[in-house]
Amino acid sequence: METRRMSNGARSNQVTPTNVVFQVSTPTTSPIPPNFVPTRPAPASSFTSNAAKYLFIIHLLLFTILVIFLSVHGSLHQKHTFHPADWYLPLLASVATSYLSSLFFVSFSIRRPSLSLKTCIRLSPLLTSGVAVLLLCGGTGSSLGFSVLFLAMAMAQALYACWITPRLPHAYEILSIAVANTRVPVAALSYISLSLLVGSIYVILWMLGAGGVVEDKRSQFGPLYMIALLLSLSWTMHVIKYTVHIAIASLAHAQLILGDTGSVGPAFRQAMTWAFGDVCLGAAVAPVVAATRGAARAMDVLAGGSDEFLFSCTSCFSGVADQMVGRGNRWGLVHVAAYGKAFGTASRDVWEMFSKQGMGRLLDNDLTGSFCFMWGTAGGSVAALTAGPWVLLVNHQYFIATTIYAFLIGYFMTRVAMAWPQSCVAVFHVVFAEDPLNQQLGSCIHERLRELGREDQTHTNL
Repeated sequence: METRRMSNGARSNQVTPTNVVFQVSTPTTSPIPPNFVPTRPAPASSFTSNAAKYLFIIHLLLFTILVIFLSVHGSLHQKHTFHPADWYLPLLASVATSYLSSLFFVSFSIRRPSLSLKTCIRLSPLLTSGVAVLLLCGGTGSSLGFSVLFLAMAMAQALYACWITPRLPHAYEILSIAVANTRVPVAALSYISLSLLVGSIYVILWMLGAGGVVEDKRSQFGPLYMIALLLSLSWTMHVIKYTVHIAIASLAHAQLILGDTGSVGPAFRQAMTWAFGDVCLGAAVAPVVAATRGAARAMDVLAGGSDEFLFSCTSCFSGVADQMVGRGNRWGLVHVAAYGKAFGTASRDVWEMFSKQGMGRLLDNDLTGSFCFMWGTAGGSVAALTAGPWVLLVNHQYFIATTIYAFLIGYFMTRVAMAWPQSCVAVFHVVFAEDPLNQQLGSCIHERLRELGREDQTHTNL
């Protein structure tokens, strides 16, 4: 068995994809201590990881300065029509709602994974439609435009739910098995609560900055300020999400490989200390790569093998997306957590293992990302339906901005919490690529690979 500890503080470069794929794990001969904690000495961070960490810290300092500037500047140029209570109280209510709903969603998903998946694919389009109807009540051109956007999102989710129906049985099975077999301690929920609390504090500061922009509508730099605030919101919440992702991955990987998860506290401390640079880098890179890969797959489906000029760039775009996913992906975070590798190296090694095991189609058909996204839109919709009607009744002029911002807050908060089941499934796939004969994995992935192979064979014969 490959060792999980690293000596002399160096990154574990001994665990290569080739060794992992072609060497089957054997049971350990030494007993595991009852109070085992899967800690790894802090490895030397790569240049890009260090750069990402310091850039993120600088970004937080600049964000704080910008919030202070916008708050002070907005107060000095405040219009008589601006009422702080009408702006901040509904958003604060949406933050509180997002916090509670996120904890409920992740608890539901961990305790009843299959039922959670069935619920989210029905509930998310319904709640998103509710936000569309709410925005329609705004009675303005802008509210109508956003209403159409949310209605299109709801219809896309509903159609997607119908399209993925044949893949749902495997999704139910692998989500249930991954959550059950990784046996992440329930104490992790307390640390996720703290992570959501940190996210809530950041969001409250973010609201002050956004409120400063709303107070001074005459500023010509208002749109630029909001773009900067939205980018900061996205990166910061993704950093919190991937901190949870790495911590859960460390615990889950230890369970599947060593048979003991260890303690939750050290896993989260590792994610916030020596792995933090890789967290910041992954939070900046992985969402972009995932969006690009998703767009490429959508183009492939629309093209359907057509040679039309409109789809002539599909193969080129898909090739670019494949190159990107091999250099930065969320599965690589599992090796960051387990072996202390740099994010880029871990992403490349894991993707090579996936390729050698023929798991490309399996990952393309994995619904875990969609499952977490739909719970995210459900959480965002709950937050929007909390703040929107309140503002619509007390002060119509903030209605659109408050509703949209509340949706984004709820979406990101829910995605932080849903990092738990998403990380469990990611670890399940990575451990299979490392050792397909691992007894704790069962036959779920083997059967799915055989099924996909038969589908490919049938398609080839046709």
